Amino acid sequence: MAASAKLLFLSFLTLFISSSIARTSFRPKALVLPVTKDVSASVPQYVTRIKQRTPLVPVKLTVDLGGGYFWVNCEKGYVSSTSKPVRCGSAQCSLFGSHGCSGEKICGRSPSNTVTGVSTYGDIHADVVATNSTDGNNPVRVVSVPKFLFICGSNVVQKGLASGVTGMAGLGRTKVSFPSQFASAFSFPRKFAICLSSSTMTDGVMFFGDGPYNFGYLNEDLSKVLTFTPLITNPVSTAPASFLGEPSVEYFIGVKSIRISDKDVPLNKTLLSIDRNGVGGTKISTVNPYTVMETSIYKAVSEAFVKAVGAATVAPVAPFGTCFASQDIGYTPMGPAVPTINLVLQNEKVVWSIIGANSMVRFDDVICLGFVDAGSGPSTAQVGFVVGGSHPMTSITIGALQLENNFLQFDLATSRLGFSSLFLEHTNCANFNFTSST
Repeated sequence: MAASAKLLFLSFLTLFISSSIARTSFRPKALVLPVTKDVSASVPQYVTRIKQRTPLVPVKLTVDLGGGYFWVNCEKGYVSSTSKPVRCGSAQCSLFGSHGCSGEKICGRSPSNTVTGVSTYGDIHADVVATNSTDGNNPVRVVSVPKFLFICGSNVVQKGLASGVTGMAGLGRTKVSFPSQFASAFSFPRKFAICLSSSTMTDGVMFFGDGPYNFGYLNEDLSKVLTFTPLITNPVSTAPASFLGEPSVEYFIGVKSIRISDKDVPLNKTLLSIDRNGVGGTKISTVNPYTVMETSIYKAVSEAFVKAVGAATVAPVAPFGTCFASQDIGYTPMGPAVPTINLVLQNEKVVWSIIGANSMVRFDDVICLGFVDAGSGPSTAQVGFVVGGSHPMTSITIGALQLENNFLQFDLATSRLGFSSLFLEHTNCANFNFTSST
């Protein structure tokens, strides 16, 4: 080989090795996943998309903010050359806390459909998961985790999920939830953020890792405009299929009072605290489509709201109990012109304001307060009820309607929640640019 040819060959070889090293050593700062509002099932669900298995296939998952695990139906067409069972006694198995062990010595746990409350027993496996990394402005490149842990579900537990969805993405406070596994794989800060779109036509977004979180033409980093409040740990799990004595992995915040039109709503405030049995308090849910309140709290809020609106109520539309004629309610750029409902948090100055766009649901000529009485509301699977009683374990469950177009950042390391209404920032959750920059 001539000297010039050898030099050219070596140049190409060096370039190839350098580019290969760059690809394999790439460590993203954050990941980004789309979130779609899906109304194909009996209740609205918020669905994300990843790729999993070898070869990679798209997988649709219902987002469960308080879910502890990632599970997917293995009964229906799960084929992968890289899927491996997790053995009993292994370090991977111990990450699931309380667990079972099959006759084949495969570690197992119950995958739970928190929409319907159905749970089964499933083996734990590890397989490849791939998704997009981000620079905070748009997706950058696809990255993968070779041994992402999940529980094998079944056709029975999948029933009731949105069309095409085969599992659930748990974001809760466990060592094997999406945020924890991604943080471990890429040495991220233990943070994630979620922003639900109110439209079924445009995607919202989830981030894993830290900001910036840039939205829309303003190109403003939303991490700079967040208000913060502590996250609270409930000592007792309120989720179905949990083991006795396990703490809750859901996200609770400390609501101290509720104000409407600058007046405190008269409440039994002991219900706002969590007792030693795990009863009471306020949690945040993407599985409950609407905020659910213990009956006495709901009645007090409803009465105060009706008084502040100053319009006559009409026959309610299930599952809601407080409705008005649409013609009696005006509209503003921030949704229906109704009084803001303020959740006053630990510090009297820290307030989560629920504006008209997040508090009302319209049905042609009727518009309803989008809060539900736990006594006549969603299934016990979604709310969680005290055994042998009629009261929900959690006094207030802030549902997905109230989360839409709010940017929420969960910092697991410092146990705090950052939140901001994007209406106040003149943007919305559908304004993240999902067009790749590469």
